[in-house]
Amino acid sequence: MKDPGYAGFWKRFVAAIFDAVIVALIGGIIAVFLGAIFGGITGSVVGVFAREGFFPAFFSTMVFFIMAIFLLIRWLYFAIMESSSYQATFGKQLLEIKVTDMEGKRISFWRATIRYFAKILSGMIFYLGYLMIGFTEKKQGLHDIIAGTLVVNDR
Repeated sequence: MKDPGYAGFWKRFVAAIFDAVIVALIGGIIAVFLGAIFGGITGSVVGVFAREGFFPAFFSTMVFFIMAIFLLIRWLYFAIMESSSYQATFGKQLLEIKVTDMEGKRISFWRATIRYFAKILSGMIFYLGYLMIGFTEKKQGLHDIIAGTLVVNDR
């Protein structure tokens, strides 16, 4: 495959900011909806079971539940969009970049899933897995190397 024009660190960084805003908006709408449902339940349950320890346990369970919902939203957003015919999230589309396999072809949902969860590793040690993008030949982060993907200029 000829050099497709690999997308660099800063272009990918700006796309990630757009995607973070989009996911936060989607997650915020869902959080408000869930808050309206569970807020009423919390108030009535706490009124009935106003014992020490119950509310903190219920609250921490709700926080965990909402965090799990955000993880699910982020995973589905990235995996569905990057494995779609667009091969890009909305942020990547704005910056005219896309995700491909090593041959320049569209990635599967499962490869996009591996790529998404490998991003956790990329961020674990001072974001070194992301900083690698600026220093590798094909501008790959750790998550790209693990998933066997490239991020290339679309035009």
